[in-house]
Order: sequence, then structure tokens, then C-alpha cells
Amino acid sequence: MAFRAVNCLLRVAALIPKGTVPVLGGILGTLWYAADRKHREVALRNLRIAYGDELGETDRKGICRRVFLNLATVILELPRLLTLTEEDLDRYITFSGVEHVENALKKGKGVLVMASHFGNWELMALAFSMRHRPIKMVVRPLDNALLDRIIDGIRSRGGSETIPKKGSVRRLLRHLRQNQVVALLVDQNVDWYDGVFVPFFRETACTNKVMAVVALRTGAPVVPVYNYRQEDGRYRTVFEPEVPLIRTGDTTRDIEENTALFNRIIEGFIRKYPEQWLWLHMRWKTRPYQLWPRQSLRLQRWLVIRPQIRSAGA
Repeated sequence: MAFRAVNCLLRVAALIPKGTVPVLGGILGTLWYAADRKHREVALRNLRIAYGDELGETDRKGICRRVFLNLATVILELPRLLTLTEEDLDRYITFSGVEHVENALKKGKGVLVMASHFGNWELMALAFSMRHRPIKMVVRPLDNALLDRIIDGIRSRGGSETIPKKGSVRRLLRHLRQNQVVALLVDQNVDWYDGVFVPFFRETACTNKVMAVVALRTGAPVVPVYNYRQEDGRYRTVFEPEVPLIRTGDTTRDIEENTALFNRIIEGFIRKYPEQWLWLHMRWKTRPYQLWPRQSLRLQRWLVIRPQIRSAGA
């Protein structure tokens, strides 16, 4: 019942004229920025970590305010995705560099699309699946079950499929063997056991290593993508050329080096349009005091063997 009610309300909201959405987004974003001290401070702290002395306080506050306005607009655009048709796409979004995906698919190993929480990432995924080809998306289910069901419905409209992040690797590998396109959002903080600590802007950040691990193991090409809102209100989605992977023969080093490379690429996108990235997320939350296999392999073996010794002696 609740789902139907909310779904109906969202479909009514989808009737808001396209030109009115940015105006409402500006109003709601300004109010949100003023009222939400917690996320405002998170964004400002992230900007200080990322830019250091490159930006003064006035510039950081200006970007922070525009981040709230951008996110408010993105949220108001979501209801329209429930009714968006392929015929409407050109009014909302354009694509460039799609040939990089198609060329990568010719290798027959699938494609890993390196995405981030940039611009309107949900519109980008839906529009690509409608206009070009369905994709598989590795996602973390939202904490709110009702909202998660609605967003999942949007993602599946173009024939795409979501893969829950937990335990996703096996399904991910299967889709790559089937020469399909798999998209991963790799720009957020993860726990130490899911990531490696590599530079992101001016500070090390715990970064999801699955993109590097899978690409190195399977040979699947990695194609970066980002989208941004233009002055006319439409989004432009840009696929970059395939990323040449770093291979030194040292598995741990290769994972670290390639994950750092991916971070540099995403950082480059963010520096172009800083107000369109999700600065409200605690990107540098996990700190590098934990051990990663380069230092901890012996410790891991010891932790496995020690309980067995105790059990044998009991």
C-alpha cells in the first residue's frame, strides 16, 4: 500500500515541467544547505581535505552551496525517470564516446564501466540502457526498503539488472564471460577489508579494489564514464577511452597501482565540475591504520592456524 501511494505521488511529481525543476531545485537546495548542518560540515570538511590551500574558505562554501542545489535538482528529476521514454531522451541527455564501449566489447571479455556519483548517475544508467544496451549494475541496496524498491524499478526500466554488492563477484564474473557491460560505482569509502589505501586528491582514501582485481584477473577492459549538467539543463554523458592497466607481475602492487589510477581519473572529472559530485559522503572515513595483505599475509595465516592449534590441543 505504501509503495503504491508513494509511486503515485512520484508519478504526479513527474508532471512538473522540465524548466521548472532547476528553479525548484535552487529553492529547495538553498533551504537544505541552510538547515542541514551535519551534511554541510561533511561537505566542507571533504573540500578542505581534497583541495587544501588550493581553495579559500569562500570558494569552498560556494562549491558546497552549489552541491546542495545540484543534489536537490537531481532528486527532483528522479520522478521523471519513472515515465521517461526513449523518444524523450534527447531533451534530457546526450552521449559521446559510446564507441569506446563498443570497441571494448569486440574483445569478447565484457566491459567494466567505471562510474561515480556524479551528475545524475541514475538518469545516465537508464538512458544508456534505453538508447544503447542494457547493463549490469553492482549496487548497495538503500537503507530505506521502500526507496530502494522504487530506485530499483527505475534502474530496470531499460532492461538493466542490478547486482547486490554483497557477494557480487561471482555474478559479475559470469556476466563478463557473457560479454556484457557491467557498471560499478567506485568513488565511495569502503571498509578496510574491501579496499586499498591509495591517493585521492591530497589524501589517501580507502578505495574499493574490486574493479582492479576483476580487470586484472579477467582482462576485461575498463572504460571510465561521467555525466554533467550543462547550462541548458541537459546532461552530457562522456565515455573515455579504455584505461591501459598497469601490470608489474606483483599482484598486490598491481591492485594498488590500478586502483590509484582509477582514483586519479575520477578526481580529474570532479575537478572539472566539483559542484556535481557527491561531497556529502564521508569519502575519507576509513583511515589507513589497518593492515593490507602486503604487510599482513603472515598475520592472516597465523590467525587461521592459531585456532586450529588450540582446537587440536583441547
